[in-house]
Amino acid sequence: MLLVSDHPFIALTPDRVLSAIEFLGFSPDARFFALNSYENRVYQIGLMDGNTIIAKFYRPDRWTQQQILEEHTFTRELYELEIPVVPPMMLESGESLAESGGFQIAVFPQLIGRTPDMEDLDSLLTMGRFVARIHSVGAQRQFVHRNALSLDVFARQNSYFLLENDFIPADLIVAYESLARDLVEKMDAQIGALGGLNSLRIHGDCHLGNVLWSDDTPHFVDFDDTMSGPAIQDLWMLLSGERDQRQGQLLELVEGYNEFYDFKVSELALIECLRTMRLINYSAWLARRWNDPAFPLNFPWFNTERYWAEHILELREQSAALDEPPLQLFP
Repeated sequence: MLLVSDHPFIALTPDRVLSAIEFLGFSPDARFFALNSYENRVYQIGLMDGNTIIAKFYRPDRWTQQQILEEHTFTRELYELEIPVVPPMMLESGESLAESGGFQIAVFPQLIGRTPDMEDLDSLLTMGRFVARIHSVGAQRQFVHRNALSLDVFARQNSYFLLENDFIPADLIVAYESLARDLVEKMDAQIGALGGLNSLRIHGDCHLGNVLWSDDTPHFVDFDDTMSGPAIQDLWMLLSGERDQRQGQLLELVEGYNEFYDFKVSELALIECLRTMRLINYSAWLARRWNDPAFPLNFPWFNTERYWAEHILELREQSAALDEPPLQLFP
């Protein structure tokens, strides 16, 4: 395992970041601010002309150059069709991706906005419309290099990783192992009953933290996790609250969605499967990144006896949720 002191992000001092930005053809001033990003390193940088850019230094060995460029191509395709996404800027080289100091770098324009108000019915309708527009474009062709959402990777392999690398406390191993196995079997049966997962190009991580509301419009940012997967993956994370609240939100989202793309009602049965996979994947993500010094600093509660006990309880609740009837389009 890579030692914390050897982690490549250690080398990203402010001077090196600004030097890399100058190398890309920009003239930074003294305004420099590290943003809350853990998978990559992202910086807000002021320029001498008064503008501000967002520079993303991709995590080494996380994505291939082909995968990143495919992400950029998708967002550019959406942007050119006037769908409100924020694609990377084209650099002096004529490309959207550059390399400096062993890091792949992309630069984005700064966008200022607020979190969408999902209690507002009009906001829900609007969100549904724009997610549908993303999907209408995403369905036109398939990714070649990006990952696909799958039960095997997000649940089965991630649970194996946690067990094989001794993250689960000894007294909880039996409980976690049996629960993870049962969940995978249950989800496999439910997904199989639907004939598998439909696949189109999706945002992949479409939660409210990745949407900025500006000029009465949602702007979708951070396509790092864009992938091939079912359309419902970009909708279920926009729902919150008790079941009746989520039911009402769903109706508004789908009403807007259906104006631009056909919503697959059968995918409602996937919501709790996707939620369960996300919970398992999140714990494995933290575990895989534990040698990055930013993670112990910002997630000090992870990898404690209490964390794993609560995680197992959460997964047990998900097991019960998987047995409940899905949300209905016509309650």
